[in-house]
Amino acid sequence: MQAELRKIDNSNIEECIALSVTEEQAQYIAPNQDSLKDANDNPAVARPFAIYIDDRMVGFAMFAFDEDYEDPNDRYWLWRFMIDKDLQGRGYGCAALKTIIAYFKEQGVGYIKLSTKESNSQAISLYHKFGFIENGEMNDEEVVLQLNL
Repeated sequence: MQAELRKIDNSNIEECIALSVTEEQAQYIAPNQDSLKDANDNPAVARPFAIYIDDRMVGFAMFAFDEDYEDPNDRYWLWRFMIDKDLQGRGYGCAALKTIIAYFKEQGVGYIKLSTKESNSQAISLYHKFGFIENGEMNDEEVVLQLNL
């Protein structure tokens, strides 16, 4: 199974906004509409993408590429990542994460950071499966995980 990242545009923005997570996951993941507003507010840094598998939108991801940030250890983040609640449990998250990691590698990035609440055990388990580890940092009340590429 191969995931594809496509830019958000007028042809897919409404479908992207309509994607959602379970009630339990909502405490961890901002609605896509909020994420797209953040992307519009930070166009030099945010890179939002719809995630497609077999030409069907299954999720959303947004990366932060802040190459001008003074601390080189905080330049590249997996800022948002979600798979629609009706499509979870089918391997789409794993396929998407493989494609996301490949994207960062293609951009010449040496590491990826992300943060989530420590209670988000399902997501942390997925990230561990791909080699992300807690690096001892906190981002507000969230634990930071890092993958060295």
